[in-house]
Amino acid sequence: MEVRLAECAGFCFGVKRAVDTVYEQIKTGKTIYTYGPIVHNEEVVKDLEKQGVRVIGSREELLSMNPEKVSDDQEAKKGTIIIRAHGVPREIQNILEQKGFECVDATCPFVKRIHRIVEKESNSGKHIIIIGNPGHPEVEGIRGWCNGPVTVLETYKEAEKFEVKPEEELCIVSQTTFNYNKFQHIVEIFEKKGYNGTVVNTICNATEERQRSAKALAAQADVMIVIGGRHSSNTRKLYEICSGECAQTYYIQTLDDLHLELPKAVRLVGITAGASTPNKLIEEVQNYVRVNF
Repeated sequence: MEVRLAECAGFCFGVKRAVDTVYEQIKTGKTIYTYGPIVHNEEVVKDLEKQGVRVIGSREELLSMNPEKVSDDQEAKKGTIIIRAHGVPREIQNILEQKGFECVDATCPFVKRIHRIVEKESNSGKHIIIIGNPGHPEVEGIRGWCNGPVTVLETYKEAEKFEVKPEEELCIVSQTTFNYNKFQHIVEIFEKKGYNGTVVNTICNATEERQRSAKALAAQADVMIVIGGRHSSNTRKLYEICSGECAQTYYIQTLDDLHLELPKAVRLVGITAGASTPNKLIEEVQNYVRVNF
């Protein structure tokens, strides 16, 4: 039996950069906070918590904090707040600046690019359409940089229902981890409506590559294993894609979640992982499958 890892799997550039930033800041000895979990992977967040990193869970919690008293250690310098890879709305960034917190911005550069696009286009009077999950922190952050009308659409049905006014200019962008084919389909719906405006494909290359390589492997595999956090949007997309190609597709968060019973007829087990899944975990799953089956 062959165990094969997808060509593109695991930490993407933006996530690696954000996680590395936190570990670097831990070395300073300061109290380290992240605004929300640094990435959507519970194992990574747990490891950081063991090393003293604290998560700020909401705007209200941030507002209640005093930048001079974020550290319980009298000898330590005041704490540092790290903006996670998903980015934050402009309001949160303003609060951090106004309250005088020491802040390190670990927003993924590809997400930052979307912030600049929607800020510029909304300032010019365009209605911003964000294709993505409305409850995802990246989308909430993007929305927070718009200065005019903004609509978030996630499904074909929502796109079909959306009324395009002839006089209204649109600017269509996407959550970086959205399903590329689904994004294209939604754009086609807008094209049929005869919208006036621009489309900017802001799905990052790492997402497209992961989805492409996962689909190619799943099409050949007898069994497919997708590794990632339960709250990871890009991992869920990988699971959807792989499930469409391989009936026996498993979504796991850690090795403990893997309960496989493989018949002798299985010739190829494929493995892929979301952009916030550490290499150590991917290797653990690979080794386990190779040794035990």
